[in-house]
Amino acid sequence: MNTRQNPWDENYLRRGRLWGGSVSFLPHLPCSSRILELGCGDGKTVSMLVQKGYRVTAVDFSRHAALLCRNACPHPDRAGIFIADIRQIPFRNESFNVIIASHITGHLNRAGRRQHACEVYRLLAPGGVMYFRDFSTGDFRFGQGEETEEGTFLKKNGITTHYFTDDEVRSLFDGLFVQSLVQHPWVMKVRGRDLPRAEIVAEFIKPA
Repeated sequence: MNTRQNPWDENYLRRGRLWGGSVSFLPHLPCSSRILELGCGDGKTVSMLVQKGYRVTAVDFSRHAALLCRNACPHPDRAGIFIADIRQIPFRNESFNVIIASHITGHLNRAGRRQHACEVYRLLAPGGVMYFRDFSTGDFRFGQGEETEEGTFLKKNGITTHYFTDDEVRSLFDGLFVQSLVQHPWVMKVRGRDLPRAEIVAEFIKPA
C-alpha cells in the first residue's frame, strides 16, 4: 500500500510502536474463544491475549502496523495477523464468537462506520460478543482539526477521528443487544494542565 494513501502506514513507519501500556478492558474469555481484533495496530492487545493462552486473528490495513504486531507477538504461532480493511473483512460468516474493536471505528467516515458495523454483525456467531471502545464527545480533543462530517475531525497528520455519543454507538450496532455501555472519563496531565479524556466502552451480544 502506498504510504501517501495511508497516513497510518506513514505514522507507523516513521514512529514505530505508537501505543504502550497494558490492556485492562477485557474480561476473562473461554479458552476456546475464536477471537478477532479489528485494527490491531502495533499489537498491544494481541500480545496480551496470546500471553494469556488465547489464539487470535487480527487485521489492520497498515502493513507496517501488521509487521510491528507480528514482531511484538510473544507466541507467533497463536496469532494470525492479516492486512485487511475493516469495512470488507475476508472471513466467512459467523467465524468468530469474540470481536474486539478498540479505537478503530472512530477512524472511519459515516458510510465506513456503517459498513464496518455490518461486517461485525456478519462475522459474529450467534451468542458472540463484541467489545467496543472509542472516544466520546466529552474528550478534550473533540472539535480539534477540520470538521469533515458532524463530530468527525481531520488532523494535520491526515488521520480522521470521530467522537461518539452513547446513542450513536447504540444506533450503529443496532442489530446487536447492548449488554453494557458506559462513559469512561479520566484526566491526562500535560505540562501541568489537567486535560479531560473520555471514551465509550460497550459490550454487545449477537442474539442467538
